[in-house]
Amino acid sequence: MTNSTTGLTRRRLLQASAGVVPALALGAAPARASAELLTSGVVPPELVSFDNTMKKYITERQIGCAQLAVARKGKILLARGYGTYSRYISPDRRFFAPVGPTSLFRVASLSKHITATAIMRLVQDGKLSLTAPVTTLLGLSAEADPRLAQVTVLRLMQHLGGWDRGVSKDQLWLDHTISAALDTPLPIGHADIIRYATGRPLDFDPGTKMAYSNYGYMLLGRIIEKVSGMTYESYVKQRLLAPVGVTRMRLGRSLRSESSTGEVNYTSKYTNKTVLDGSGTVVPYPYGGFNMPNQDANGGWLASAVDLVKFAMVFDAAGPVLNSTSIAKMFAKPEIGVNENGSWYGGGWWVRTAGSGINTWHNGSMPGTFSFLARLSNGVSYCAVFNRREEEGSPDFDSIDPLLGQAAGAVTSWPTTDLTSKYF
Repeated sequence: MTNSTTGLTRRRLLQASAGVVPALALGAAPARASAELLTSGVVPPELVSFDNTMKKYITERQIGCAQLAVARKGKILLARGYGTYSRYISPDRRFFAPVGPTSLFRVASLSKHITATAIMRLVQDGKLSLTAPVTTLLGLSAEADPRLAQVTVLRLMQHLGGWDRGVSKDQLWLDHTISAALDTPLPIGHADIIRYATGRPLDFDPGTKMAYSNYGYMLLGRIIEKVSGMTYESYVKQRLLAPVGVTRMRLGRSLRSESSTGEVNYTSKYTNKTVLDGSGTVVPYPYGGFNMPNQDANGGWLASAVDLVKFAMVFDAAGPVLNSTSIAKMFAKPEIGVNENGSWYGGGWWVRTAGSGINTWHNGSMPGTFSFLARLSNGVSYCAVFNRREEEGSPDFDSIDPLLGQAAGAVTSWPTTDLTSKYF
């Protein structure tokens, strides 16, 4: 179920376009030593295969902070935090803050199904049409490319809008380029990104192929605001999260000093010139090397793994957020059909037929973050989040996908105790 297009390609594009350099080249600290893995939360004995998989994965890759949550048929069964304590960081473990099951992580592109759900809720409420053109909704000019008028809400949701980051680069990661092109000071905002992109031709005819586009999802966020009359974050919290009891999730900020209570620290060996001002200061890539608020609808949410498996229950059956028609539309095949792997991109989810049902999944990746969430046709779902991503070699931490699948397959008897009330 791995989506290979959202790992290595993204990372290489970011490094190439943002001018990143290894932190070690700037005299950063060497690798940590004498690490000890500390855990928190609940693991029923029936699900020890999941816990052992995560422990091995984290230890082998020297990951500092991680979480895992597992649910089945509407019940949360496992919620676990993992933190690697190292005496290299602090000689006294009393000052080490362990990762809890509800600690917050940047979840990157696991934000996309949240945004797509908000769009479908507006459609469900009769306030928006999936066939509405983005030019009409946001008042965008198609002068630079008349094909922009063919970009609809649905095509944005399914990455069919006409932007290909392999050709014109990812607009959400071009802060310095956009600032210079528009002669506007850093930090740039959504309006600047839209003005830059709208003034340039599309890379392909809308609706003819799928090319993963963060920019397309950023536009969906602006549509949500325009149609609802609310901020993107407020709409999601009030119409999507509150009805299912998810209260911790919020949008993230750029700097370590702006971290939310309970939010983990992020690590990367890369640095970048800050995008928050024009000083040219070199900063750790996760903290000012990109503009977190600009990522909102395409990759800006903070959440815990248990929050994400709880919210994913929205798609199991009609409920207070979406009805069955809306859920079906989110998982429907796009106009271009399925890809060579038999899967397709719906509304913020990769989808594949599995027996009489479907499997849906997605990953997320940015400097200091990797996340993965899957919903299986047998009613099992799981989410893993990490405070860094792979930065060389293999395509991110996508390998966690089959490993967690194997852990699920190793379960011979599923526990019945529901942990939902413990965390919500």
